[in-house]
Amino acid sequence: MQATQPDGGNALKLVLAWGFVGIPLAWGVIQTVINALKLFQ
Repeated sequence: MQATQPDGGNALKLVLAWGFVGIPLAWGVIQTVINALKLFQ
């Protein structure tokens, strides 16, 4: 089998797709942790 590497255009699309999903996901996790910490104070 041959390992293929994405070209520049596909790599950019991959980074944008992960950013599009990952940034809101990280924001939600952070907000959940902040609100959960209020329960333990």
